[in-house]
Amino acid sequence: MPNNAEKVTEMFYRSVGQVPPKRHTQFRKPDGALYYEELMGEEGFSSDSSLLYHEGVPSAIVDSRIWELPDARTVANHPLKPMHLKPHDLFPGKDWKAFDVVTGRRLLLGNGDVRIAYVAAGESSPLYRNAIGDECVYVEDGEATLETMFGLLHVRKGDYAIIPRATVHRWVPTGDGPLRAYVVEANSHITPPKRYLSRFGQFLEHAPYCERDLTAPAEPFVTEGTDVDVYTKHRGHGPSGLVGSIVTYPTHPFDVVGWDGCLYPYTFNVDDFEPITGRIHQPPPVHQVFEGYNFVICNFVPRKVDYHPLAVPVPYFHSNVDSDEVMFYCGGDYEARKGSGIGQGSITLHPGGHSHGPQPAAIERALGKDYFDELAVMVDTFRPLEIGEAGQQSDDGAYAWSWSGRGPTG
Repeated sequence: MPNNAEKVTEMFYRSVGQVPPKRHTQFRKPDGALYYEELMGEEGFSSDSSLLYHEGVPSAIVDSRIWELPDARTVANHPLKPMHLKPHDLFPGKDWKAFDVVTGRRLLLGNGDVRIAYVAAGESSPLYRNAIGDECVYVEDGEATLETMFGLLHVRKGDYAIIPRATVHRWVPTGDGPLRAYVVEANSHITPPKRYLSRFGQFLEHAPYCERDLTAPAEPFVTEGTDVDVYTKHRGHGPSGLVGSIVTYPTHPFDVVGWDGCLYPYTFNVDDFEPITGRIHQPPPVHQVFEGYNFVICNFVPRKVDYHPLAVPVPYFHSNVDSDEVMFYCGGDYEARKGSGIGQGSITLHPGGHSHGPQPAAIERALGKDYFDELAVMVDTFRPLEIGEAGQQSDDGAYAWSWSGRGPTG
């Protein structure tokens, strides 16, 4: 781990760099001028926040122009059917070298609460601020430096990067191959599940991960610059479905000499998730890792499986009457989908109203197994998902019939 990041070990409050002993009091530079204090807070001063101390005036801008965002329009999943998306096909060959994690992402699925995108990137992104909601970026492959106004984070394969709403940041790939990222953009905040936390915010004993598994910036990343562009996604509705602006600041947004509080970006690696298992099949909520408004994020990691002598280790057929299920297969060998064409990098959509489960032959094959070497990230949404332009382009067109072995014409 680089020396500019460290594990979070004291609940969620952190103090990094220089801060005054008392909040909202004079804090001066060596030359006697004041630092500029900024409160970055959630829910109208009623929830988590951090205080940041800037060299320059954080609200000073000198220009603002339109950022033409990629197409974010969606179409209904109609007629209703499950889908198999192949996002790797969206970035064939060496095409990834021309893209960055921000402007190159392609929209797969979305609704009024969440958008799910994918990108393979080789370029550094522009400075970026999502003013609509938090982002959860899962790194399927590659590594990068995530530069933020709070400091630096090293991001590697298997990391979730949780980036709070309105955090200015930049993705800088550092590996030789593509940085492959699965992006969950919320219209809300993304947090650990409430049932994992005490009323004071500490992870409880039954939680499958804890503060020691989270990595946060450890020191400021002060950067100089003038007339700096920040690509900003913000509220509104444009021809492409969303609106964006390129806002120019007279001084660099990474001019923060110190900050403290409970709101900041962090990473969590999927290898640190401790699976909850039982004698018979456990329901998906035991695999939950994060939650947002009207959606949850789960991960299925390599684990010992059901150890009742008559257990059926693969999941039973189920009909999620209140949710759509999106599964991203990103490691190992997923037992329940054998025979369906699912492979590394596949994404399945199982919409509400469709009963789904393992491929029929996978049930018998799984009997007697005591370990699954599989890795998948699941997003369940409680409003129906529609299909983005990349979802339409990457659909294999055949998955819906994989349980029956027959196409729509028989």
